[in-house]
Amino acid sequence: MTSLHDFKATAIDGQEVDLSSYDGTVVLVVNTASKCGLTPQYQGLQELYDTYGERGFTVLGFPCDQFAHQEPGTDDEIATFCERNYGVSFPMFAKVDVNGKEAHPLYQWLKKEQGGLIGGAIKWNFTKFLLGRDGSVLDRYAPTTEPAKISDDIEKALG
Repeated sequence: MTSLHDFKATAIDGQEVDLSSYDGTVVLVVNTASKCGLTPQYQGLQELYDTYGERGFTVLGFPCDQFAHQEPGTDDEIATFCERNYGVSFPMFAKVDVNGKEAHPLYQWLKKEQGGLIGGAIKWNFTKFLLGRDGSVLDRYAPTTEPAKISDDIEKALG
C-alpha cells in the first residue's frame, strides 16, 4: 500500500527530503501561494504547527503557481516572504505543480486517495490533506476551510 512515506520532495532550500522521515507524524499537506486571497491562512497553519508540533504533528507547505499566477516568486523569495510575514517555521518545499502531467507524484497520489469535488483535481491554493501517523490520507479540506477548523480532526489523529 502506498503512503506519504513512499515519496521524496525537494525542500525549499534545495535539499532532497525522504518523506519517510515523517513516519509516526500526523501531517497536513497544503499547496500554498503568497499572492492569494487565502494567503493569510499561513498564520493559521503556523498556529496549528505551534499548538500540535510537540505531540507529533507537522504542516508541509508546497508552493504552487498553477492558480492565477499567485505564486510567481523563486523558492528563496517564497521562503523569505513566509518567514517575514507569517513567521512560518514548518517545512516548506520547492514550488510544484499539483495538477496536470507535471504534477508532483505526491499530489498525483493524494488526489487518487481523496478525489474531492471536481474529479480529483486541486481546484485552488490552500487545499489541505490530513495524513495519519502511518502516512495514509485521512481527509481532504477545501481551500476555504480555515486551519483552526481542522483542530478536532488533528486531535483525533494524534490520539
